[in-house]
Amino acid sequence: MRIDIITCLPKLLESPFGDSILKRAQDKGIVEVVVHDLRTYSLDKHRRIDDYAFGGGAGMVMMIEPIVRCFDALKSERDYDEIIYMSPDGEQFSQNMANELSLKGNLMILCGHYKGVDERVRENYITKEISIGDYVLSGGELAAAVVSDAVIRLLPGVLSDETSALTDSFQDGLVAPPVYTRPAEFNGLKVPDILLSGHEKKVEEWRFEQSVKRTEQKRPNHNKEK
Repeated sequence: MRIDIITCLPKLLESPFGDSILKRAQDKGIVEVVVHDLRTYSLDKHRRIDDYAFGGGAGMVMMIEPIVRCFDALKSERDYDEIIYMSPDGEQFSQNMANELSLKGNLMILCGHYKGVDERVRENYITKEISIGDYVLSGGELAAAVVSDAVIRLLPGVLSDETSALTDSFQDGLVAPPVYTRPAEFNGLKVPDILLSGHEKKVEEWRFEQSVKRTEQKRPNHNKEK
């Protein structure tokens, strides 16, 4: 998989992709993440990529020209399965969406900034709009990193334990059950006996029951929303 991220603040993305699982995935050649500075596609001598909104109002708008110039340059080199725009009013990101995107080959992600992008970009070039929540960030960079992280960890060979991603929260529509590790008792606080029993079937039954219970408590509307 290849993920191209277009941003006017590329340094914001150095840390998320430079450590831990995402770095190892790139080192293994499982995924290639390329961050593009949108300003390099501006023909303005000051490398401006924003301007005032027609009709007035506060805030600046990302211009269509440098964005399309970047899109065209990237699409001349390869085909893209999705051209994604990170926006607060996009489709709510979910585990199911991460699963779907992990099956793609090449993804392009445009990070919004200021008051957003010229609407002509969204209407004519974007194939998918994604939001990570009903709140506003300073830009789409952190949201793009969140989406990329959720997708990349699902790729075969990224996690050392291939079954780990399959037991994550929301993979089966439920949140994950509680987990414990050594010591079995600490300051009078004990691990549930069932987890120490060695009875695999009963452990799995207990975990499923706990997942159902936790989902009802923490996401009471989850199944209704689906």
